[in-house]
Amino acid sequence: MLVDEYAQARPTSALRGHVAFYSGYRQRGVPPGRHRGLPSPYLTLIFTMDEPLVIAEHPDRRQAPGPFEALLGGLHRRPATITHDGRQSGVQVALQPLGCRALLGLPAAELAELDVDPAALLGEAFVAEVRERLCTAPGWPARFAVLDTALTGLLGAAPAPAGLDRVAHVWGRLRRGGGSIDDLAGEVGWSARHLTDRFRAELGLRPKEAARIVRFDRARRALRPGVRLADLAAEQGYADQSHLVRDFQAFAGCAPSRWLSDEFGFVQAAAAADADDEVHD
Repeated sequence: MLVDEYAQARPTSALRGHVAFYSGYRQRGVPPGRHRGLPSPYLTLIFTMDEPLVIAEHPDRRQAPGPFEALLGGLHRRPATITHDGRQSGVQVALQPLGCRALLGLPAAELAELDVDPAALLGEAFVAEVRERLCTAPGWPARFAVLDTALTGLLGAAPAPAGLDRVAHVWGRLRRGGGSIDDLAGEVGWSARHLTDRFRAELGLRPKEAARIVRFDRARRALRPGVRLADLAAEQGYADQSHLVRDFQAFAGCAPSRWLSDEFGFVQAAAAADADDEVHD
């Protein structure tokens, strides 16, 4: 029997500053496939419901491939490769980088370029309980409610480090299209070098790298069959079509046309493509 389900929702209001959106997926009887997990402005937390998530290649190629019942992935600059045999199901949480301290107790920088088992941070009992409740929930709204309850229970009250508000200001400006590093540094009263150091210490990326990933993420979500690359490049702030193609080669490991051919319709790709600006911001 063919099963091909996909659902998305925003988190409860208490989590809005920490979680961008949830995506749920369940597939049975589809052709086996490979999927590129692309760089994005979010960390990824996945709880599988049945079969494990199989990572064939991590963003950090030194990490050994293998299966995960749950996975936490940091911000990264290279794609991961995910495989499945025609069956996969789970729920994906898009974590805001500056929500890491409140939810996970550490800055996003400590997870940069890595895929880890979230049980190492949240405990095996927590991860097992969430997965069990997701599996027994009667539908996607109920599964998303499970995440609301579980993640709200993680929220901590640890004081923010000095200067985090300025990093947050710069991150917000970069998400909205930003400006030059010198201009952003001036806005927060730091030197460009100090801004770069503090930003990287919190997110694990330099501001210029983060800005490129934000722009790339918007471009690949806007890419659809029939969209002209030259028009897409102009709309997303690229110098020209070649500039857009170079970013796809850097972050996806392939040209936009190849990504579209390989990925459009795959559930994790749809999770990014179907999320509108209101959900992401």
